[in-house]
Amino acid sequence: MKAQVQTTEGLQRKLNVEIAQEVVKSAFEKAYQDIQRQVEIKGFRKGKAPIATIKTMYKDRIQGDVAQDLIQKHYPVALQDQKIDPISYPEFEFEDPSETKDFKFAAVFDIRPEVKVKKWEGLEVEKEKYTFDTSKIDQVINNIRNSKVNFVDVLDARPAQLGDVAVIDFEGFVDGKALENGAGKDHNLELGSKQFIDGYEEGIVGMKVGETRTLDLKFPAPYHAKELEGKPVSFKVTLKSMKKKELPEFNDELLTAIGANQTVAEFKKTIEQDTEQTEKKRIEDNFKNRLLKKLVDANPVDVPASLLKDQKAALIEDFKKRMTEQGMQPAEFEDYVQKWDSDFAKTAGEMIQSSFLIDKLSQEHNLMATQEDVNAKYAEYAAQTNIDIERIKEWYGKPEQLSRLTYMITEEKVIKMITDKTKVKEVDAKDIKEESN
Repeated sequence: MKAQVQTTEGLQRKLNVEIAQEVVKSAFEKAYQDIQRQVEIKGFRKGKAPIATIKTMYKDRIQGDVAQDLIQKHYPVALQDQKIDPISYPEFEFEDPSETKDFKFAAVFDIRPEVKVKKWEGLEVEKEKYTFDTSKIDQVINNIRNSKVNFVDVLDARPAQLGDVAVIDFEGFVDGKALENGAGKDHNLELGSKQFIDGYEEGIVGMKVGETRTLDLKFPAPYHAKELEGKPVSFKVTLKSMKKKELPEFNDELLTAIGANQTVAEFKKTIEQDTEQTEKKRIEDNFKNRLLKKLVDANPVDVPASLLKDQKAALIEDFKKRMTEQGMQPAEFEDYVQKWDSDFAKTAGEMIQSSFLIDKLSQEHNLMATQEDVNAKYAEYAAQTNIDIERIKEWYGKPEQLSRLTYMITEEKVIKMITDKTKVKEVDAKDIKEESN
């Protein structure tokens, strides 16, 4: 076997391997014998078909089996011989093997970049000060009251106003033709809810019951129906009746009705505690992201193209999932991804660089996750979730889950080491200097 490594571009390498004809011939002979034992050919007993017949009938399969066998056996040996360690899955290039000549194949892959951490102490990073916002309590209370809202008819002859629920009949027209799925009867629309396009709900404000108006508007861009993006549209709207919200008083009885066995004072305290926990975690997560960005800026690392491609795709897929849950339409999503493509790539690159730097620092400072660290994390999770520790261990018994946990622990240890040597500047949320991403 002959092997030689070729540098293509950046961190990409091409491993060229050549296998001698006599080795190839042996692989073919083995393939013939394997198939001869396995197949049944009419006119011959199983295992007794002539090799010449096997060669003719199973040519493509034999070539595929031989190529796979030769690559599987010689690729790891060639890597070891050339002292090279791929960081990505290889892409193989080869022609159909022949038992009369040498077999050549190539493997294209990325290698791990050289990582040098020159500066990690004394980084200057801003951190948001935690202050409790009492409006958070009001938001939760308003949500609860709205979940138990009653709607009562507006009987006086006043005009419609924001907050009312308008009961309307409507018809839409584009280019003088009825808009497909653009009509409705007895439709309940809360004015100010932004359910319809801009100007629609505002156009109903001021109408009186029995009144009909024509609203001349324009579809936004982007819009989930691409053929309507930016197009003028007219809606003929008739206000048939109005309702107004009647919110219940927030008291102990309402809390009992929603299954919260607490007094108002106790419930507000719980909201405050939950909010504090959530906000402090958000602040810590944002601080960690800024810290890692500073670390990357101070110690840039070459990013393997294959890892960048995979990480970027994962970020986009995660974004798509979250936005779909929030109601974003596919057309809007595609437009957003196209517009912010370079941002996804930059974020992916920074994530990969930070993982290389964390790995390097953990090795240099002996901060790799230990079994004791893992056991402590099991106990922590068991206490937080009231789940039996054996069930938690069972979950993390899966290699993929355990790998994620050990990386997370290692990252936590490295982040703590860096933070202890970081110049942290606490500032108000409004003064945080978020760097473009």
